[in-house]
Amino acid sequence: MSNRGRKKGSNGERSREQLLTIAARQFANNGFFETKVSSIVKEAGLTQPTFYLYFKSKEAIFTELAAIFKARLLNLTEASLLESGLKEEMIKIEIKGKLGTIFRFFKENPDLTQIGFFLSEDGESLKSLLAETIYMNLVQEQKDGYFHPHLNMHVVSEIIVGIMERLTISRLFTGLAEPEELAEEVVELLLFGMQVYR
Repeated sequence: MSNRGRKKGSNGERSREQLLTIAARQFANNGFFETKVSSIVKEAGLTQPTFYLYFKSKEAIFTELAAIFKARLLNLTEASLLESGLKEEMIKIEIKGKLGTIFRFFKENPDLTQIGFFLSEDGESLKSLLAETIYMNLVQEQKDGYFHPHLNMHVVSEIIVGIMERLTISRLFTGLAEPEELAEEVVELLLFGMQVYR
């Protein structure tokens, strides 16, 4: 997209960021079809011509918001790969911290999360890509001896995505749990299971 006609400098960048923030909130609250450019600019205190300096259409700003969520989430997921050579007592701590960071991202960006996970037409393909990224991490961690060699990491990665998606809706967005609490629960389940050994 051409920069011709855009406002220069920090004022223009602030206006663009403001439009992104307000659009994210309105899309998350009202859905794509009920959100109007006119309502976005009204809340922003800007004009429709100003909106079109930065975005070609409502579809364009929605697509950019979904892309922002995708990039940030995949970066966090790629960074969650455990380093090789960890001592046994550090494995749970490391996984909990990395998963907690992802849940924290969801909590601090609820509008982006709604758009990227649930409203975007690309939401399902993003979840598949997320599962594939988690799978690649798990396979490497399996090779490093952190997890049982017999586990099907394709299945495990899909389970993790499902857990993340559901708990974000039912526990995180409702305020029933903090990111670190959810991470603790998930890690306890995945690492130690449910059965009481006698």
